[in-house]
Amino acid sequence: MIIRKNYKPRLLLVLLFFLVLYAVIAVRLFLVQIYQQDFFEILARQQYVTEITTRPARALIYDRNGEPLTLNRERLSAFLLPHRFHEPKRIMKLLKKRFPSVYKKLRKEKKRRFLWVDRHLSAEALREMKAYNSPDIYFLAEPERFYPFPATAHVVGFTDVDNIGIAGIELRFNNLVGGTPTTFVLEKDARSGHFYFNRDIKKRGGEGEPVTLTIDRNLQFFAQEELLKTVANYEAKGGAVLIMDPNSGHVLAMASSPGFDPNQSRITDPEQTKNIPVTECFELGSVIKVFAALAALEEGVVTPDEELDCEGKSTYIDGFRVENWKSLGEGIHSFSEVVAQSNNVGIAKVAKRLGPRLYYHLRKLGFGNRTGIRFPGERSGFVNPPHNWSRSSIVVLSFGYEIMATILQLGKAFSVIANGGYDVQPVLVLNPERKKRVLPFGALYKKEVVEQLKDILELRGWLKKRYSIEGYRIVGKTGTARSVKDGKYSQNDHVYTYAAIVEKGDYRRVVVSFIKEPKKAHMWATEVTTPLFHKVAEKMVVYDTAKGVL
Repeated sequence: MIIRKNYKPRLLLVLLFFLVLYAVIAVRLFLVQIYQQDFFEILARQQYVTEITTRPARALIYDRNGEPLTLNRERLSAFLLPHRFHEPKRIMKLLKKRFPSVYKKLRKEKKRRFLWVDRHLSAEALREMKAYNSPDIYFLAEPERFYPFPATAHVVGFTDVDNIGIAGIELRFNNLVGGTPTTFVLEKDARSGHFYFNRDIKKRGGEGEPVTLTIDRNLQFFAQEELLKTVANYEAKGGAVLIMDPNSGHVLAMASSPGFDPNQSRITDPEQTKNIPVTECFELGSVIKVFAALAALEEGVVTPDEELDCEGKSTYIDGFRVENWKSLGEGIHSFSEVVAQSNNVGIAKVAKRLGPRLYYHLRKLGFGNRTGIRFPGERSGFVNPPHNWSRSSIVVLSFGYEIMATILQLGKAFSVIANGGYDVQPVLVLNPERKKRVLPFGALYKKEVVEQLKDILELRGWLKKRYSIEGYRIVGKTGTARSVKDGKYSQNDHVYTYAAIVEKGDYRRVVVSFIKEPKKAHMWATEVTTPLFHKVAEKMVVYDTAKGVL
């Protein structure tokens, strides 16, 4: 007898098993692909995608001739994603040994999801970083600023590691040239694990706008070169050279010493980055006599040929001892000779006739006020007001003490003389409406008074023989002043200035040379800053002639 087995229950059981299995798979697929889609997308993105915010390449800064003073380049930077280390023990050991500051930061902030290892890697540093062969070190190209003309560094400034301006024009116009940041979504190359092969924009930023300066990079180079030579020759603590076009107020060169290279990875001494003509104030000495003389002639309290008793080597005025250094101009001299020979007694006697009006004229010329050149850290300087005067104030103010001024303020005031008495606004950023001569402020001084003063200050004698430039008229004045040390005037430390106008026909330039505290004491500005002026001015007129400016 054959017994037939009933397989239907088994088949049903198997069928039921597979139905349940397929149901579980279907439910699982539903959960993964639909219900938990966002969760798994986020998980995947955490494994292969990261976000980073970067700024666009900065817009360029140009000189007045359209030559770029800044450039952009890309440099690789190394970073970590601590939340998904592949080899946590190895990378932590590497960080502890090679990058202790990063190691300490990571130990302190264990939940960090992003951490820079090193920024803007040099070629050598990049080779070393790749040699570690770590899957936990990633690389990203970042924009970096490059400065092809270090001579303009004190004016242009520089950026930090995040490509944000932190000095000079880069700081002043950071938002304009820097644009707005862009947020990128980066997808990792799964094979190498190092570079990002896909970069999508999540939030688009905006490009920056370029800035054009009045600076001529070639004149800037000449000025910086001669300044550094002079500072080195006299072992001075610093110095400056300013070249202005008084017709337009354009600053054509603004050099400072000590110098620095804006392309070096780290600026160690902030003092080296100061733009001295704008950000430093000094008591400038006898060069201020020019403006005391201008005020006296304008007010009519003296005439160029009036004779004054300059007495002996020294005398007392209102109980204050006034010296004629090196016995300059002792005895009876015309006012013209008093100014030309830089006689302290004579100019002080005339200043007493002016009284508080001297203060008014100094302020009218711009001393004690910012020039409005739109440069970070510009100083306003100081002129001691009459209500604070002592008996000696009017005397010492006439030859450059109790007045703190910037080299730019001095250049502006000399531009008034060069302009025939018209005021001028110093300009560093070249706007289209300022390309032509604009003198909106009216005449501050009568033209005939200005011409009288220029005749007095014209280079003559042995100075003309040594420092003249053939075919050009040079009108200038030196200044020597003691530096303040520990609240007292030093007997050994001085600052030296020479401010001059170089003119020929319609061509005019104001050049100011300044040297701070040479190692050798007891010199005169004619030994220090007049030669510096002459070297710069010679190169300037040759260059301007070649350009067709003349």
